Amino acid sequence: MKNPYEGLGWSRWASLAEMGRQRLNNCRHGDLSTWLQAVDALPQGPRRHCELDRDAPELGPAATDRRTLRANLMALHPWRKGPLVLAGVRVDSEWRSDWKWQRLAPHLDLAGHAVLDIGCGNGYFGLRMLGAGAKKVLGVDPTLVFVMQWLAMQKLCPGLDHWVLPLGIEDVPDPINGFDSVFSMGVLYHRRDAVRHLRRIKQLVRNGGQAVLETLILPGAGEDVLIPAGRYARMRNVHAVPSLKVLQGWIARAGLPAARVLDISRTTPGEQRSTGWMKFESLRESLDTGNPGLTVEGHPAPVRAALLMRL
Repeated sequence: MKNPYEGLGWSRWASLAEMGRQRLNNCRHGDLSTWLQAVDALPQGPRRHCELDRDAPELGPAATDRRTLRANLMALHPWRKGPLVLAGVRVDSEWRSDWKWQRLAPHLDLAGHAVLDIGCGNGYFGLRMLGAGAKKVLGVDPTLVFVMQWLAMQKLCPGLDHWVLPLGIEDVPDPINGFDSVFSMGVLYHRRDAVRHLRRIKQLVRNGGQAVLETLILPGAGEDVLIPAGRYARMRNVHAVPSLKVLQGWIARAGLPAARVLDISRTTPGEQRSTGWMKFESLRESLDTGNPGLTVEGHPAPVRAALLMRL
């Protein structure tokens, strides 16, 4: 496979780019050949032909054969983050990620920033960050199909200073304090040691930089922590959901400065739902049919908080 990270242009992260290349080349996923064939079949777009500062970022000029284009993009199902317009085809993803961005964007200044996006998925938010003035965005996510979706976007619109590597936060090496902004959205509750994850975020932000944390919380002002014995909203790997007060305590233990709460919102089936581009069951099937304030397991339904920390 041609190295998709040749243009990273960030000498201090050359080892990380090489790690990502090797991870792709050594992958033995059963669907990899199908995904790569779909990406290869996409039209090669001109450099930086895009409109990023909009709810559905547009990448690449409109294709003449949209039916074939759509079929090749659909081979990369499921599309979790979006919406996107790829060479004229609108991808209606599971998440209305633009709603989350609208809640965050008024509070952020990313002009000229080098950004790390932890658990970035296909890189939707990285595109929005570039559209908001970021200089470079590096995303890490170990889920290979999301990296394939990013490769598809790279094919349609090459040359953006935006990369998605098939890695986790534990793979990001020193030097520390290298990013102006670090985002961790929808990740913390999947980590077995939340405070350790927060400490790692602190290490990766430069002095004077900022960290953005978005995660599940329990409603109310108490000091509770939900540790699901089984699943939470049908997700297997949710390790702990804290109240806001407990979360702020974790932030303090990690040595991060006091966080400013940007938003608290209940996740609804309007924001996270099944679509033609994500055909599996989604949030609606994860909530109690008689009481949408509860998950099917009887836990409080998802509420998400977004917080900003300036170092």
